[in-house]
Amino acid sequence: MLDVDLVKALANDKRLLVLEWLRDPERHFPPQRDGDLVRDGVCSLFIAGKLGVSQPTCGEHLKVLAKAGLIRGTKIKQWVFYRRDEERIAEVKELLAGDW
Repeated sequence: MLDVDLVKALANDKRLLVLEWLRDPERHFPPQRDGDLVRDGVCSLFIAGKLGVSQPTCGEHLKVLAKAGLIRGTKIKQWVFYRRDEERIAEVKELLAGDW
């Protein structure tokens, strides 16, 4: 059964863009001083810049995606780096492909 957090996460174009970009972070984001783009994730500042939104607005989008389990955050120094949770995304794809 679809939960409200998942539906909310998937119901926004900007959040879907973030998920798409995080699928191939080396293609969509510049190298980072701290944290590996693939292993650690992408700094929320880079995500906010690419989305063209303020850091607090980006933070809300990332919070919704994280609450749905679609991304995970890792704190390095004072920054949080985000990457996709591929296992959870596979579960969601299976759920969405199933019988309603």
